[in-house]
Amino acid sequence: MRKQGGFPRTASNYVLDLQAKNSFIKWAVDQGHTVFITSWINPDEKLAKQTFEDYMTHGVIAAFDAVEAATGEHSINTIGYCLGGTILATTIAYMAAKGDNRIASATYFVTLVDFTEVGDMEVFVDEEQITAVERRMHEHGYLDAHDMAMSFNLLRDNDLIWSFVVNNYLLGKEPPPFDLLYWNADATRMPEVMHSFYMRNMYQKNLLKEPGGITLAGTPIDLRQVKTPAFLLSCREDHLAPWKSTYAATQLFSGPVTFVLAGSGHLAGVISPPGSKYGHWTNDNLPASPDEWFDGAQAQKGSWWPYWDKWISQYDDGRVPARTTGDANLAVIEDAPGSYVKVRAD
Repeated sequence: MRKQGGFPRTASNYVLDLQAKNSFIKWAVDQGHTVFITSWINPDEKLAKQTFEDYMTHGVIAAFDAVEAATGEHSINTIGYCLGGTILATTIAYMAAKGDNRIASATYFVTLVDFTEVGDMEVFVDEEQITAVERRMHEHGYLDAHDMAMSFNLLRDNDLIWSFVVNNYLLGKEPPPFDLLYWNADATRMPEVMHSFYMRNMYQKNLLKEPGGITLAGTPIDLRQVKTPAFLLSCREDHLAPWKSTYAATQLFSGPVTFVLAGSGHLAGVISPPGSKYGHWTNDNLPASPDEWFDGAQAQKGSWWPYWDKWISQYDDGRVPARTTGDANLAVIEDAPGSYVKVRAD
């Protein structure tokens, strides 16, 4: 395997690698990129006290260290998906404050960093709802996977609940196989302390957008100090990370920003390979108003993936020879996709 440029990449988990025909990871490798993917453990009561800071230091930054050990490359291009993107932006701000310049570029898939408007999620973030969730989490030390899945399903009950009741229970029809819904049903837990911090400091108080609003590992976080080139991918019908809210990041980061709006929603808009039916919108200008951005945007047919590939190539430095896994200072643990994704939540 060869990669385009000297910068390895990290990405989200296996939603980006469901099948060969719609695998973002396979497609990126086919374009010449070396791809590393972070597999997050499904936390249980033993990890109840893991913090947002732990996810940053022992998760994201540790992954950066591992990529450097495996490849010898100091600089990397990064990708974060949804909450992973929020953690990535926070991490890059932390690294900027520490003078750590390893990140050549950052791509954010459907990521909120300004939580002023959170769309349908608003029903879950008032004091009464958060307190109730914290009470349930405290029984086991984590947010139960079933609770999280049901919350997301209720946001789109016609699509994710009632359509199946009608077709399966009333009409007796077998549901057609659908990889995105299969992945969507593969629920995960979240540690009690980490989830409470995330909901209260970001969704409820919206402190991440404030300079020094939160402090992690003794370091005040200021997104305005992030000069890393950023590619923001949002989806027009996203109910979890509304695109007009994700657009706010264009006004926060200090480095060059590219914003692209894809068709469809939180999953299908991202998992949209060349040949898919969804198009995208582009506009090099970044006015303060997302509506003004859209008014000046050009509709593009087809997948946004090639557009991203052209963008990311600015931060590569030419092709390098293929590497053999395990040849450097990072030994092979097990075959992909790894054991974490096979652990059952029950």
